[in-house]
Amino acid sequence: MLMYILIAGGLVSVTMAIHAAGFSALLRAMMRSRALATTGFWPVTRLAIGLTCWLVLIHLVEIVAWGLFYFWSGCLPDAESAFYFSGVTYTTLGYGELLLPKAWRMLAPLEALMGILMCGLSTGLFFAFLVRLIGNWMLRTIGSEPHAAAPMTTSSIVR
Repeated sequence: MLMYILIAGGLVSVTMAIHAAGFSALLRAMMRSRALATTGFWPVTRLAIGLTCWLVLIHLVEIVAWGLFYFWSGCLPDAESAFYFSGVTYTTLGYGELLLPKAWRMLAPLEALMGILMCGLSTGLFFAFLVRLIGNWMLRTIGSEPHAAAPMTTSSIVR
């Protein structure tokens, strides 16, 4: 039983490390490119699409990490089943046509919990990023210069 708990803790740690590394790379790239000061419909649209692609990539890497474990540990018969099960579980779809062996079944709800948490973090970052970009765009259209490092509140938008 202790072995299963340690493995589960390791998978959770790997998931959090992948997400943290992906977020860190994304934030560093945004700061280097001064992306938060971007204004205009097409530049903001391009950045939103790029951010979405990067976040999806982070989640796919996390799904692959769980899938590789399921495959290498023999929990599922082949790589396709392992990655499919991981994706369905991580996204909380849970179709139920594939099941882990009884000894490993508690990993499925844990992976689903990690998927919910990591998707929530990504949603928060995506929302914060778009609020900043849209706010800067609105400030520029009324004559103020955007400031990437300045805190933005709803009262600064509605002047």
